Amino acid sequence: MLLSLFIISTAVTGLALYKTIVFILNQMSKLILPLEFQFIGKLINGKAHMDADSGKPTKTTDPLKDPTTPVPASVNYHFTRQCNYKCGFCFHTAKSSFVLPLDEAKHGLKILKQAGMEKINFSGGEPFLQNKGHFVGELVKYCKDSLQLPSVSIVSNGSLIKKSWFQQYGTYLDILAVSCDSFNPETNEMIGRQQGKRSHLTSLYQVRDWCTEYKVAFKLNTVVNTYNIDEDMAVSVESLNPCRWKVFQCLILDGENAGADALRDASRFVIQDEQFNDFLNRHAHVPCLVPESNEKMQNSYLILDECMRFLDCRDGKKIPSKSILDVGVDQALLFSGFDESMFLKRGGRYTWSKADMTLDW
Repeated sequence: MLLSLFIISTAVTGLALYKTIVFILNQMSKLILPLEFQFIGKLINGKAHMDADSGKPTKTTDPLKDPTTPVPASVNYHFTRQCNYKCGFCFHTAKSSFVLPLDEAKHGLKILKQAGMEKINFSGGEPFLQNKGHFVGELVKYCKDSLQLPSVSIVSNGSLIKKSWFQQYGTYLDILAVSCDSFNPETNEMIGRQQGKRSHLTSLYQVRDWCTEYKVAFKLNTVVNTYNIDEDMAVSVESLNPCRWKVFQCLILDGENAGADALRDASRFVIQDEQFNDFLNRHAHVPCLVPESNEKMQNSYLILDECMRFLDCRDGKKIPSKSILDVGVDQALLFSGFDESMFLKRGGRYTWSKADMTLDW
């Protein structure tokens, strides 16, 4: 009988009858869930409803979806682990040289958008290493131009970015964050945040100027550690005038910057909570400061690795899910370890589209 109702509902063109039958099936499935109901429910609710006026598919909520599964509103895609710097505390190290083909990466971004993604952040490693920045440039363009995402951002060390990149891709980028842990060249050298003899600070100020010229919001990231804990950065940060200054407490993750299988040993960079709070208090008057302790940071980011697997950091190491390309976004999210409440508590949602920012270009 139920199967007959389903066949009749899909054959009849009357939208009202179709909706009525869908409603009856969904209500009955809440009381009993025999296999026939589950099968029919998935068939019906998996189909796109048709807009009465245009006949075009419209997105609907699947009532069979686990309500505890988070919506991937903001995703960090570390598409490469390779980097030209050797920062001693890095917790996403070059344990693999793999990078997805561009078309596969775009497909993954598309299904993330369908699952509710509003903001994508490209990171690494160093994103501008791959194909001299054109790989990340094409992803940025695709996400803004084709997927129409409200926010597209990149985190970079800034050393490999060229003005020509901004000329080609700048219009599609909302935010560019450059990492800088000190305004003292010797400190940056001890940390490993430089390549050769080129000053990291020279790259930082050059990229900031290009962001202004090409109307990209400039952001600054700093990791507080034993080498910069006593530094007063207020004047330098205010001169850069970033839209946000993210200040992170140095984080240890087993297998990345600690443990037998790690490529880094960050133990000498680790600071205590009291030291981190002292740094924050010293810079509390800087209006763009956004602090993130280990507690706030560790589980409040949705992180995709180079294979598009979510990384679960709850146990102090990165445990990968299956790839969203193989099992879909919802299934992979179940193994992400994502703390959505902490994401909101730390201010993960903010004005992240440059179209909505009031910036002095």
